[in-house]
Amino acid sequence: MTHSYRQPGIVLTDRRFTVPLDHDDPDGETIELYAREVVASDKADDDLPWLLYLQGGPGFGAHRFIGKQAWLGRALEEFRVLLLDQRGTGASTPAGRQTLPLRGGPREQADYLTHFRADSIVRDCETIRPQVTGGAPWTVLGQSFGGFCTVTYLSTAPEGLRAALITGGLPALDAHADDVYRAAYPRIERKVAAHYARYPQDVERVRRITEYLLRHEPVLNGGYRLTVEAFQSLGIHLGGSEGSHRLHFLLEDAFVRTPQGLELSDAFQEEAHRLLSFAGHPLYALLHEAIYGQDERPTAWSAERVRAEFPQFDAAKALTGDGPVLFTGESVHPWMFDTDPALRPLRETAHLLAERAGWTPLYDRARLAANEVPVAAAIYHDDMYVDTAHALDTARAIRGLRTWVTDEFEHDGVRAGGPRVLDRLLALARDEV
Repeated sequence: MTHSYRQPGIVLTDRRFTVPLDHDDPDGETIELYAREVVASDKADDDLPWLLYLQGGPGFGAHRFIGKQAWLGRALEEFRVLLLDQRGTGASTPAGRQTLPLRGGPREQADYLTHFRADSIVRDCETIRPQVTGGAPWTVLGQSFGGFCTVTYLSTAPEGLRAALITGGLPALDAHADDVYRAAYPRIERKVAAHYARYPQDVERVRRITEYLLRHEPVLNGGYRLTVEAFQSLGIHLGGSEGSHRLHFLLEDAFVRTPQGLELSDAFQEEAHRLLSFAGHPLYALLHEAIYGQDERPTAWSAERVRAEFPQFDAAKALTGDGPVLFTGESVHPWMFDTDPALRPLRETAHLLAERAGWTPLYDRARLAANEVPVAAAIYHDDMYVDTAHALDTARAIRGLRTWVTDEFEHDGVRAGGPRVLDRLLALARDEV
């Protein structure tokens, strides 16, 4: 059943699909997928090619646009767009602390979640494509993790693709999670240094907040424990176009004077909780390292282990000297399943996923080397979330891929740059520039 409605300039249609939980067992258990079809009002009756959008993550449903925001307006000039909530996210059989106990205990939950990586997402797309396009191939726009999924698509089902557009999402084809995080921590340190160069007053503010947290460790609304490590993880936002500025605004009025002395303000605590909680995207925490699993080696809390190789991120040690306290970001750690009430019930499930070995490969170098699908990729110079060197290596491995390497945008360039980014990628894919 579908239901259509309107926003200014567009017609939206809710669409739901049934797909196998395990595509290798097509007659077994099924799950439901949700997607939102979008078309320009003046083209609602036209026979248009389709563009499938794959959101970044893992763990985030497709962006809920209002009207023709960001890149969507440009896409609607020539496409009918499908905004897919990838399995386990948004309205597509969501997976989190409230729903996963339906599977049973932690072992059953972990086994279930092995079906929520890029390989299953791509097979979902190929299952629903005939129902959406009548069998015609579609263009895919993959942002961040959506780009990872797009490279899996090129590896496993290129016949379903008319073209592939990737923004900030070319994965390392063979790297273990350890390799990913060894490359990530120096990038994060550079982003923190750039933030402090822009806002030098934040160096002392962060030190004061860190000292306060070491003494008090407040419990925020809903039971979130604001530890020093949790506070440092706010650095994840430094990889976005507005992240440094928004972090500065959060820090500048962190304290208020009370009868008991200086305390972290309610406003600071409320905003910190909003930024830190995984309640809206628990799969990000549960599967973030699993998206790098491709062989017999477990990921084994890679980000936590590798962080020990970078002692400059130790906040307590930083306070003993004059150096700045460094933020972290784009990493998931076992302590998150203690501090965040949205994750606490899933602690054992997360440990089982971290210990899991024998992940199936997600990319096929031979098929990528023989690729015939037009592919264009935006690579953001010194992207905090996706290593530029890894991305360029992958770009060279995909036959015919055309790159646009730019420092004009951060990782969220497809949102911040909107029509211009999509226009450039379409031109590259069509060999018009």
